[in-house]
Amino acid sequence: MIINILISSVAFFLGAYLLPGVQIKNFIQALIVAIVVAVLSVTVGNFLKLVTLGLLSYGIFNWLLNAIIIQIADYFLPDFKVKNFWWALALAAIVSITNSVIKGIF
Repeated sequence: MIINILISSVAFFLGAYLLPGVQIKNFIQALIVAIVVAVLSVTVGNFLKLVTLGLLSYGIFNWLLNAIIIQIADYFLPDFKVKNFWWALALAAIVSITNSVIKGIF
């Protein structure tokens, strides 16, 4: 689990570097964002999957759910800024792709 958080924090830091609509000040902040997103994913994410009868657990709907969770994290973390939903969607894509690539290597 700790390795997954570290991989996600690298992905968030990379996403903030690549996307002008996303701001993360440093790697420690990216680590905090990864932890908050993981907690929100377990709590709010599971609740949303339950409410939508599991439809959000497939493909593109899971991507949309991740963008919503990123927007919620943006609301709670003062040093993490995402301009709008489209930037959150792009960040969710970068985080997902980066996580897949790094986990595929290791």
